[in-house]
Amino acid sequence: MTCVIVDYGSGNLHSAQKSFERMSREINGPRIVVSGDADVVAGAERIVLPGVGAFADCQAGLMAVDGMVDALRERVQAGTPFMGICVGMQLLATRGLEFGETSGLDWIAGDVTALRPSDETLKVPHMGWNELRLNRSHVLFEGVEQGAHAYFVHSFHMAPADEADVIATVDYGEPVTACVGRDNIVGTQFHPEKSQKTGLTVIGNFLRWAP
Repeated sequence: MTCVIVDYGSGNLHSAQKSFERMSREINGPRIVVSGDADVVAGAERIVLPGVGAFADCQAGLMAVDGMVDALRERVQAGTPFMGICVGMQLLATRGLEFGETSGLDWIAGDVTALRPSDETLKVPHMGWNELRLNRSHVLFEGVEQGAHAYFVHSFHMAPADEADVIATVDYGEPVTACVGRDNIVGTQFHPEKSQKTGLTVIGNFLRWAP
């Protein structure tokens, strides 16, 4: 089995690769491959889409890889477990509203909007550790306690149209989406590869997940 971390020029690939490889060894899980080849993605048993930077830049980078969006869509429609991380999660939305309006993959209906904390002392970007509030049970968070800390770096967040798609939030002067999920798709706004024990648990759960 193969878990492909998609390389489209926008992601912290090294640390993500190391964390996924570590957990895969621990659970005797799939082979971890980093690839920007749509044909490799088309044959993946699991897919991870990382992303850092601006929504429009990441979407443009993804669209620029020949056949990649079609390969991702086909695998997801076939039931392949899929995980987006940070902007990789945001790209699941209908549209991003950063520096204008940019269409997303529209796999989870909603917009990616700017953080607007009600507390003026809270800086944007939201950078650092915050406590997860688990809205509902999901295999991704098995073994993760309510209030566990995860690491965030972002100025925008996803606002799903259907609250049922929100798995976890954090409080940053407003409820901020920390994790979304529907069917065989999950996405984390936080960086599991930087979130120590909590993040490694989430990664291990994803690598075992059989939706």
